[in-house]
Amino acid sequence: MKPPVPHRRWALAAATALALVVGGLTIPVTRAAEAAPVGAGSYTTTPVGALPSGCGAMSSNPRQFATANAPAGPIPTNDWWSSLLWKRTDCSFSEPLHAHPISYDTFGDGLGFSANSTPAISGTATGVGEFHYPYVQDIRVGVAGLAAPLVKVDGWTDWTVSPHWSDGTRTMRATIGHGLPFAYFQTTGGNAQISTAGTPDVWSNSGATIGFRVNGHDYVGFAPSGANWTVASGRISSTLAGRGYFSVALLPPTSSATERAALAATYGQYAHAHVTGTQVSYAYNPATSGLTTTYAFTTTAREGTATQTVVSLYPHQWKSLSGSTAITPTYPSARGRMKVLTGVNQFRTAMKFQGILPELPAVGDGSGGDLSTLTGHLTATRANPMDQRGNDTYWTGKGLGRAARIAEMADLVNDTTTRDSALNAIRSTLTDWFTASSGKTSRVFYYDSNWGTLIGYPASYGSDQELNDHHFHYGYYIAAAATLAKFDPSWAATSRYGGMVDLLIRDANNYRRGDTQFPYLRDFDIYAGHDWASGHGSFGSGNNQESSSEGMNFASALIQWGQTTGNTAIRDAGVFLYTTQAAAIQEYWFDVSDQNFPAAFGHSTVGMVWGDGGAYATWFSGEPEMIQGINLLPVTGGHLYLGNNPAYVRTNYAELVRNNGGQPTVWQDILWQFQALGDPDAALANLRANPGYTPEEGESRAHTFHWIRNLAALGNVDTTVTGNHPLSAVFSRNGARTYVASNPTATPITVTFSNGTTLSVGAGKTATTGAYTWSGGNAAGGVPPTTPTDPPPTTDPPTTPGNPTRYLLPGGGLGAAGSAATTTVAAANGNHDGVPTNAQVFTATGLNLAYAGGQTAFDLFVDAGTAVGNGVQVRISYDLTGNGSWERVETLRYFATDPVTGYEHYTQNAGLSSATGTLGALSNGTVRVEVWSAIGNNPTTVGIGNQSVLRLPYS
Repeated sequence: MKPPVPHRRWALAAATALALVVGGLTIPVTRAAEAAPVGAGSYTTTPVGALPSGCGAMSSNPRQFATANAPAGPIPTNDWWSSLLWKRTDCSFSEPLHAHPISYDTFGDGLGFSANSTPAISGTATGVGEFHYPYVQDIRVGVAGLAAPLVKVDGWTDWTVSPHWSDGTRTMRATIGHGLPFAYFQTTGGNAQISTAGTPDVWSNSGATIGFRVNGHDYVGFAPSGANWTVASGRISSTLAGRGYFSVALLPPTSSATERAALAATYGQYAHAHVTGTQVSYAYNPATSGLTTTYAFTTTAREGTATQTVVSLYPHQWKSLSGSTAITPTYPSARGRMKVLTGVNQFRTAMKFQGILPELPAVGDGSGGDLSTLTGHLTATRANPMDQRGNDTYWTGKGLGRAARIAEMADLVNDTTTRDSALNAIRSTLTDWFTASSGKTSRVFYYDSNWGTLIGYPASYGSDQELNDHHFHYGYYIAAAATLAKFDPSWAATSRYGGMVDLLIRDANNYRRGDTQFPYLRDFDIYAGHDWASGHGSFGSGNNQESSSEGMNFASALIQWGQTTGNTAIRDAGVFLYTTQAAAIQEYWFDVSDQNFPAAFGHSTVGMVWGDGGAYATWFSGEPEMIQGINLLPVTGGHLYLGNNPAYVRTNYAELVRNNGGQPTVWQDILWQFQALGDPDAALANLRANPGYTPEEGESRAHTFHWIRNLAALGNVDTTVTGNHPLSAVFSRNGARTYVASNPTATPITVTFSNGTTLSVGAGKTATTGAYTWSGGNAAGGVPPTTPTDPPPTTDPPTTPGNPTRYLLPGGGLGAAGSAATTTVAAANGNHDGVPTNAQVFTATGLNLAYAGGQTAFDLFVDAGTAVGNGVQVRISYDLTGNGSWERVETLRYFATDPVTGYEHYTQNAGLSSATGTLGALSNGTVRVEVWSAIGNNPTTVGIGNQSVLRLPYS
């Protein structure tokens, strides 16, 4: 048995100080709190513990390294460029700033550039290992003679920053940012100067434009019209014709001089449209479960009339790009290939929010003796539902999370005694922390107006001195408050304690622009698509984040709190954070497409993402269970995104077993619960075979059993269907879907799913339909749940197993004709020819048919109304033995619908676009039909029930 390892990052963070030293004065940390009221709650405005610190007078003046031009209001922290403003070790300059596709560093004579495309890989494929694209300087851009004693920050926007140099004679201001292949400069007091590592290979020098190669990377300098560049002794310089502005661009790698010259000319069109602002906006549409995000760029034309620019997109962006087409070639980066857009001032992404749940429905707990097992585990938690391991903000949060899970589960199975015990523990704990009474110095929140932050004391893991992990810690508080709000809405009212919950939200990830108390989205890197954990980010590898899943706990908490309290602004902010970061996690922590990690890295996951790479490691342990487990906890209904790709779950778990030399021996419950999202039967077998396991610090035996047992009934997360309610999800087992929704309000609702299925949910209830029809929960006087059938029945209506004629049915089945109905295929909003995207899926399982020869035939009733330019596509897949592999896959050419209302017939006569494998006899086989929009910006209606038909080439 491996010994348990204390959980969390920042093992080197300083312990809470016993006194504060500000301006030479020692301030005791036990001063009486001066309470600022927020409804019935309050926070203190008197320091009661250690404060953020750094070089010079950072504790009292965090703006000492900002110029007078920098934006007013709270300073941002926890960003990719934070070490530029929050200096900790080098009191003059920053650590490397990994913007992508360029990394930068600051020096007294200018700004260094690195386009390092060669990863440094350490460790092994079975143990701790890391990959980094470390800063390796190609060029340094400055002003001749510049010798600034330090660099300050002259401005920032959503994903750009403007460092500023001055030595009293010469000045330089640069603007750099995520995704920008350009860096923009304004200078005074001397000639622009580009120093190179070695002699530059100048491949073009024509007036104001110079192209050159250094270390295998191509750069272009753009001076004002009428200026020239001169090259001497490894330095490139220009007088800039006395106009004091220029830009330098990194070109993508090219395969020929002709391609390089063409890119330089294209970039040159936008070289003097300097990016001076960036801003994100987002819109969540519950009706379609769609999230549209707009990334906008403001430019200032230093000369000419161009107002657009050139940008490069991370994989999570270009894979969801809407309305634009990225070009090749691409930039290499620590996040994978970055694709380029030219001549734009904004771009949009379109993603699906898959939905979350407060907790899994209790559809499987009632079979056999399992309900008794669960209730026994729940009863054991009553005396101590939080089972808290520490008194600081993090461990209090973990205890609150445990109690929230217990309250939700107990309510589902009518155990009101355990439920109320957990709710009482949550209420008393939150009320205590949310009250800053006179003389109170512990279990209290302090607002620091200098830093614009809310710090809880006792703090932990640098949450005070380094402003680390606020989203991790506070997410647990907000999630528990959301659970409590469902059962005790008066406690959550703004006039009582809801205002304190709002302060925690705004501190970690403020959803209000222009707020004067907290910076906008402190912990969330808008362009990179994920959180950063370190407040100062002062590491050579940039900022970092370990527990992406605890970041997602914060995002899902916002969705639940906003939905429960009726605050759509908070709910929508949560949907934006959740959906965007879920995509980023799949790419940068899990690399589910196997495209982003260096091939030699040898791991399918990382424990930590760094600005310049990733590490199969943690801050606190080298155990494979914890390296992989830290991105899986806490396990909640807000973490269903972990199951969006069941095949990857199995890959990840297999790596754990391989690296561990066998099944997990610590954090077994966390890892089995993750395994259940890909292979629930195996997870349940592991749980039943190891009853003596030690629970992880924030888990309970009750929740682990409930989670795994119910996934064994429900099956895998089904991402092909979404609901028009944020607290909803769909699961599928052997082709049979279960639709789930939770209603935390006092009014009954009806949830409609994207395939037309509807589900009525009573006040305060969780309900299901499909393979399981069930309702549980007592918030509004519910009755005990009925016992479901186990295993789940198929969704197909009764049909002859040997019948090769199958109709597309509501609920996703393929069977005998039913009543006429319709389903909606979502708009493409892009080109998805050949790639099922937001597809409607229909499945038949357990088929035993003899192959009769010929081809698949079908007749789909489709209607796009008056929409122009729509095209519906179908793919038909055959799993001949039901073992999960598709032996034959047929993709038909898409069908261009007409702009006239009324059904048209999409048949096999459209012709095959592609086909793989061969047909054969079906023995317990599965057939799947996927229907989606290949092109077009409008949805299409498909007639189902007794209309659209599939004719299999079988007898």
